[in-house]
Amino acid sequence: MPKEFLKKSINLLLKQQSNIISAAFVIMLTIVFSQVLGLVRQRLLVAIFGASDTLGVYLVSTRLPDFLFQLVIAGALSSAFIPIFSDYLIKDKDKEGHKLASTLLFVSLIIFSLFSIVLFVFANQFSMLVAPGFTAEHINLMANLMRIIIFGEILFIIGSFLSAILQSYNHFFIPGIASALYNLGIILGIVFLSPIVGIYSAAYGVILGALIFVLIQLPFIKNLGFSFKPAMSISAIKSSGVLDVFKLIWPRTLSIAVFQLGTIITVTLVSYLQNPGRNYVIFDYAQTLAFAPVVLFGQAIAQAAFPVLSKEKDRLEDFKITFITSFNQMLYLVLPFSVLFIVLRIPVVRLIYGAAQFDWAATVLTGRTLAFFSISIFAQSLTYLVSRGFYALHDTKIPLTVGSLTTAVMVLISAVFIFIYHFGIESVAFAFSIASVLNFLIMFAILDRKTGGFDKIPLIKTVVKIFLASGFTAFALYIPIKLLDQLVFDTTKTINLLLLTGISSFAGLSFYLFLTWLFEVKEASMFILLFKKIGDWRQVLRKSEETIDGTRFNP
Repeated sequence: MPKEFLKKSINLLLKQQSNIISAAFVIMLTIVFSQVLGLVRQRLLVAIFGASDTLGVYLVSTRLPDFLFQLVIAGALSSAFIPIFSDYLIKDKDKEGHKLASTLLFVSLIIFSLFSIVLFVFANQFSMLVAPGFTAEHINLMANLMRIIIFGEILFIIGSFLSAILQSYNHFFIPGIASALYNLGIILGIVFLSPIVGIYSAAYGVILGALIFVLIQLPFIKNLGFSFKPAMSISAIKSSGVLDVFKLIWPRTLSIAVFQLGTIITVTLVSYLQNPGRNYVIFDYAQTLAFAPVVLFGQAIAQAAFPVLSKEKDRLEDFKITFITSFNQMLYLVLPFSVLFIVLRIPVVRLIYGAAQFDWAATVLTGRTLAFFSISIFAQSLTYLVSRGFYALHDTKIPLTVGSLTTAVMVLISAVFIFIYHFGIESVAFAFSIASVLNFLIMFAILDRKTGGFDKIPLIKTVVKIFLASGFTAFALYIPIKLLDQLVFDTTKTINLLLLTGISSFAGLSFYLFLTWLFEVKEASMFILLFKKIGDWRQVLRKSEETIDGTRFNP
C-alpha cells in the first residue's frame, strides 16, 4: 500500500498539471526543496566564512553576472516566450514552437556571450564601479569570482529555456527539482572545495549547479520531441517568431534593467557603510529569509496562474475571476509569514544562520533588517501576480514605467537614509519595503482600470478580514514567545530555541486559521478541507475550478 501510494503520488507530480491549485502545489513543493537547499548553502557559507568582508565580496560578485542573465533572458521568458510558445501549442503547431525556442535560445546565447566577454575582460573596472567602498584586495577577489560565475550563467540560460518549454507544456515538477538541485551543486562545491580554494569554492559550485540544472531536464525535453535546431539565416529568424518575442520583451527587459540597476546601486550605497562586506552579508541574508514566502507563494501561484491568464486575455470576465482567486489565495498565505518574521525575527535568524562564526551583533542586525523587509512581503508577492496579469494582456509597458518610478524612489530614500541621516543597513530594507508597497498599489490600480474594474466589495471584505486576522495573530505569536522565553526555556540551547519558535509559530498560525475560518474567509475553508482529506490529497487538488487550459471544471 505505501509503495502504491508513493508510485501514484510520483506519477501525479510528473504528469501535466490540469489546474492552477495543483500546479501551484507542485511548484511549491519544489520551491520548498530549493529553499531548504538554499538555506543550507547560506548556512554553510556563514559557518565557514562568517559575516565577513570575504563572504560579502562573493555575494556582490554574483550581482553583475546575474544582471546580465536577467537582462538578456529573464524578460524574454517571463513576458513573451511562454505566451507566444503557448499559442503555438494551442494551435497544434509544436514544430514551429520548437523552432522558435531553438532560435531564441541561440540568439540569447550569442548576445549573452558578447556581453560576458566585455565583463570578463573588464571585471576589475566593473567591480570598482559597483563597489567603490571596497578595498583594492577585495576588488581583485570580486573580479576573479565574477569571471568564474559567468560560465555558470551561460549554462543557466540553457537550463532556464528548458524549464520554460516544460512549463509551457504544463510540466512544473521537473523544472522545479532541477532548479533546486542547482543549489545542491553549490553546496557540493563548498563542502569539497572550500578547504582547498576557500571562497572560490562557491563560484565553482555555481558552474556545477548550473550543469546539474541542465542535465536533469534533458531527458524530459527529449520526450516532448524537442531538439535544438536554430534558424541560422536572417530570413529564417524573421519567420520563426523571434521578432514577435523581441517586440514584446523590450519593455520587460528595460523594466528588469531598471530593477537590477537599482539592486546594483544598492550595493554601491552599502559599500559606503563601515564594514561594507559584513553589512552586505547581513542585508543579503535578511533578504533571503524575507523572500522565502514571496517565492514560495507569490512566485508559485503567479507562475501557475500565468498560462491561464494568457489564455483568458480575450475573455476578461474569466480573466478577472482567475486573477482575484489567485490574489486572495496568495494574500491569505503570505500575510501570516510577514507577522511571523516581524515578531519572531531573532529566533528565526538564530535557527537558520546561528553558526559559531555568525556573532550576536550580526544576528540582531539581521533580525532588524528582516523585520523591515517583512513589512512588504505581501506587496512583493502580489506584484508577481499583477505583473503576470499585464504580461498576459501583452502589456509590458506599464510594469516598466511603474517599476522604474518605484525603483528610483527606493534608491532616493536609501541615499537619504545613508548619507543624510546616517542610518544603518536596516534603513535600506525599509526603503525597499516602501517602494514595494508603492509599486504594488499603483500597478493594481492601473490593472483594475485596464480590465474594466474588479468586483471590489467582495475583494475589500476578504482583504480586510485577512489583515485583521493577521493583526490578532501578531499578539498570538508575541505573548507565548515572551512567556516561554522568560519562564520556561533556556534559549541559549538550540533544542530549546527550536521548541520556543515551533510552539509560538504553531499557536499563532493555528489562531490565524481559526480566525479566518470564523470570519468566513473562503481560502480558510479550502485549506481546512485539505487538512481533513490529507490522506487523499490528490482529490482535493483536483477540486479547483481554475484549469490550466483556461476552461472551467465543475466536479
